[in-house]
Amino acid sequence: MFSKILIANRGEIAVRVIRACKEMGILTVAVYSEADKDALHTSFADECYCIGKAFPKESYLNMNNIITSAVMSKAEAIHPGYGFLSENAEFAQKCADNGIVFIGPAPETISKMGDKDTARKTMIEAGVPVIPGCELITDLEHAKNEAKQIGFPLLIKARAGGGGRGIRLVSVAEELEQNYHSAVQEAQNAFNDGVVYMEKFLTEVKHIEMQVMADNFGNVVCLGERDCSMQRKNQKVVEESPSPGISNDTRQKMIDMAVQASKAVNYRGAGTIECLCDKDGNFYFMEMNTRLQVEHPVTEMVTGIDLVKWQIRVAAGVKLDFSQDDIKMNGHAIECRICAENPYQDFRPSAGKINMLHVPGGPWVRFDSAIYQGYSIPPFYDSMIGKLIVAARTREESIRKMKAALCELIIEGVDDNSDLQMEIMDFDEFETGIYSTASLARLLDEKIKRVR
Repeated sequence: MFSKILIANRGEIAVRVIRACKEMGILTVAVYSEADKDALHTSFADECYCIGKAFPKESYLNMNNIITSAVMSKAEAIHPGYGFLSENAEFAQKCADNGIVFIGPAPETISKMGDKDTARKTMIEAGVPVIPGCELITDLEHAKNEAKQIGFPLLIKARAGGGGRGIRLVSVAEELEQNYHSAVQEAQNAFNDGVVYMEKFLTEVKHIEMQVMADNFGNVVCLGERDCSMQRKNQKVVEESPSPGISNDTRQKMIDMAVQASKAVNYRGAGTIECLCDKDGNFYFMEMNTRLQVEHPVTEMVTGIDLVKWQIRVAAGVKLDFSQDDIKMNGHAIECRICAENPYQDFRPSAGKINMLHVPGGPWVRFDSAIYQGYSIPPFYDSMIGKLIVAARTREESIRKMKAALCELIIEGVDDNSDLQMEIMDFDEFETGIYSTASLARLLDEKIKRVR
């Protein structure tokens, strides 16, 4: 087992990894930008190093500074968290070149699954169903020709990256040219890769993701699914497990698919197979996230398995001590992402000092965060400041528990989206479990109409 790990991230995920390491008796090294000198993860770690200025490209995306910090601190491994360099094959290779273990899959696996076009082809070869679409687009004329074959509506999607960037919905042919150029430009700016492809846009579907864990001995286990359909502009807002919208038969087929897909790429570590599922139970592979997910706590709450600890164990060469038959979904868990933003002013980000903070408590209530009273939220990073997670015996009880927890959460000094999260809990489509990826847009439209 490792004696010291560097966490190449910030915020709640850095705190989450440090906590797991402390429980495992592993020393931790934090890295931070100049804007994060007072961040919580710097005080929780055993050592910390400043790696650059506030902007991510000068700090949390600065591979050389992070590797140098790992070498100086004699860290044996690097945990990348999520975002930043967590799905960067070049960074994983740099770790290996410097004798440092990257806590994640092999560089070639990250590269293969990070290129969505290659990932689609790999899944097709493995017999996994994928959304109907086309290969990489060379220019606008090519896009027009392929669109005729696919039909409208369709999505233009960047082959690289994630987080909803480089994606444009094209409802009719007249929208294609503008959205094509827009998607290419955004993908180039976000990922330094402007190549896109297109696929059929499936409406009123659920966004279901399958959590897998794989070791170095060929063992792959799927830890069930998460329903991430409540989202805005391809950004998840609420997640829950198990999904209220899929049958046991569909669930088992998706579990089998996730294991099959992971074995097809010799996967290692924690990963997520993201799918779209229609009302008839048909499901289609979208992409694989070769890292820990933001929403991993809901899986931990219903399975009792600590995903971060198992990431670390697998990277250290430990064999999984559980099999597919051992995975049981106990109860129901829901996660609400708490963001420093104003949902009723076009989700305007809110930076500034937290003057008062009260965190909900009670059995099976968890608040993963890195904020504290007196902390000043910097304006340079993602607006998510915490994740509120609850679990109960049934979905109905879990919803009630989440409502109670949201009422108890107090954050003063900055705007936050807890009121919107409460509205989602009360939303008919959510309460019945029939919601889709289009549901939150309908809720927001209703809210705007009421305000007017």
